[in-house]
Amino acid sequence: MKNGTDKLEVLKKYWGYDSFRPLQEEIIDSLLQGRDTLALLPTGGGKSICYQLPALLQEGLCLVVSPLISLMKDQVQQLSNRGIPAACLVSGLTGIEQEILYNKCIHGKIKLLYVSPERLGQQVFIEHYRQMKVSFIAVDEAHCISQWGYDFRPSYLEIGKIRVYHPGTPILALTATATPLVAKDIQQQLLFSSSSQCFQSSFHRPNLAYMVFRETDKMGRLVRIARNVGGCGIVYVRNRRRTREIADQLAALGISSTYYHAGLEPKERDNAQRRWMQGEVQTIVATNAFGMGIDNPRVRYVVHLDIPSSVEAYFQEAGRAGRDGKKAYAVMLYDDTDLDTLQHNFESSYPTPKRIANIYRAICNYYQLPIGSGTDCTFDFDYEALCSTYRLDVLEFFSAARLLEREGLIALPEPDESQSRVYIPTNREEIYRFQVNQPRYSDLVALLLRMYGGLFSDFVPISEKALARRLYYEPQQIVNMLLHIDALGAIMYRPRHTRPQIVFTSPRIDANNLYLTESNYNQLKQHATERIEAIRHYVLSDQACRSQMLLNYFGETGSLPCGHCDYCLQHKKTESDHIKSLRDRLLLLLKEKPCRAEELIDLVGDIDEEKVRQQLRVLVDQHLVSIDSMLRFSLRDTQEA
Repeated sequence: MKNGTDKLEVLKKYWGYDSFRPLQEEIIDSLLQGRDTLALLPTGGGKSICYQLPALLQEGLCLVVSPLISLMKDQVQQLSNRGIPAACLVSGLTGIEQEILYNKCIHGKIKLLYVSPERLGQQVFIEHYRQMKVSFIAVDEAHCISQWGYDFRPSYLEIGKIRVYHPGTPILALTATATPLVAKDIQQQLLFSSSSQCFQSSFHRPNLAYMVFRETDKMGRLVRIARNVGGCGIVYVRNRRRTREIADQLAALGISSTYYHAGLEPKERDNAQRRWMQGEVQTIVATNAFGMGIDNPRVRYVVHLDIPSSVEAYFQEAGRAGRDGKKAYAVMLYDDTDLDTLQHNFESSYPTPKRIANIYRAICNYYQLPIGSGTDCTFDFDYEALCSTYRLDVLEFFSAARLLEREGLIALPEPDESQSRVYIPTNREEIYRFQVNQPRYSDLVALLLRMYGGLFSDFVPISEKALARRLYYEPQQIVNMLLHIDALGAIMYRPRHTRPQIVFTSPRIDANNLYLTESNYNQLKQHATERIEAIRHYVLSDQACRSQMLLNYFGETGSLPCGHCDYCLQHKKTESDHIKSLRDRLLLLLKEKPCRAEELIDLVGDIDEEKVRQQLRVLVDQHLVSIDSMLRFSLRDTQEA
């Protein structure tokens, strides 16, 4: 292990920073000392450096467990750009691709290996993992391991199980949204030792003004926010169709906008994100699929046009505003219909056990799986066709599918959005002979070798369009040629695959015998009910500071009013009105006759005594009232005139 000075040297060398953010160094030190560590840092608090930097200070690799393929790939790309050897083990890799990557990890050529939690339960992973030298395990979005959290994922429970293969290896768990109950559950599920440490940065965002408005004209209010606040912003809605509709409306009203949701093609999503990140458009209208891992410090406003399903989800999404520390706004606009929709969506999220059994039967029938078969079978997941065939409500269907996933019957891995890949399993001499014997493909093979390095040692991402432009072919012709060369055994070609998948992780059972574990249904539904009530209370309450309400929810009590949320601003206005009313009453009473302070306090009996005395001092300081030797207050002559 290197000394403390080296930490700053590494921070400066790879990230260009001269100092750590709050708690980063303490978290890193705890990890370097071999302690299990829980880090509760707000969105934008710099969680990734807490594991990326110590990975460079120790021998072996850091295993990073992350829930999103897109986030893993983004992190790996950023690390690679900094010269840090990193890789992600995602679905869609062939056996040979996996073996190449595993060998790199075993032989110390990778410093950070990103995996999805589903990977941890696979025997082939465990066999290779046991051979790796692991410095520590980092668990991103650690709240997903808690059944009491808002985004529980059963696959996260595999993390605690793999500790047995490298006993003594510490775990760093990171999250931006955890109540005290969830924080405790994270530590229990990950089998934290008694010497573990927990670091919690304040979730208080002094620069962020939380606003909630009951609004009938949401679009009008949204346009005023975008125009008056300026800068770039995010608008969250829960419906994919509405993202485009609202973006078009904003554009028609002079607010340059784009839209983003999980149903778009990867290139469309990437283009929308790029245009917004680079400032080509002011506003991006999105579902909650947008934002994870997005680091745009220039966001001045985040507006919710629909009520999120939980305080945790709202806090994380709202927290994407003002990450540069400058004034920013998190605004929620709602009407009565939104409250009804919130309740309807909640009820659809927990269909009855009988409905779940019927949906499970429909899924199995759609893929023609007999009872007792299907283990590890993978199919393209066309949920729209499936729902149309069996006339299922989409929201209810997905809710049932997630509950079935918790029961271990199916899995819905995130689609792999990687580029097409090519690997040459032979040597240069043999590939040269292939070119001689197959002249039709010689130019394409030669171009592959010129454009892409490392083809003989690993699968390398390629672009069929780039190859087609150079050879004056259509992209589909290149695809067909690569497939043919693959069939001839000269290369291994893996076209990109972006369609969602469904995996049957257990044999099909008779739906009549489907049993839902109590903790997977009744207890989860109860905690979900509590989260719905919490977000309803946040929206409807007009009796407390918004920031205080959020901080209290996450167990941070004793905070002061923020001073700039909608409640605080209204409270200031009300207080100002009360002061003006008291001032007018005092002046009116003194106009009749001079009075001692005690007399005035009695005459305005419904006002706090100290407030009366304070206002009298203000009137004296303003030379509107004088005080004589008998301690009587009276109007000055100018006032009487």
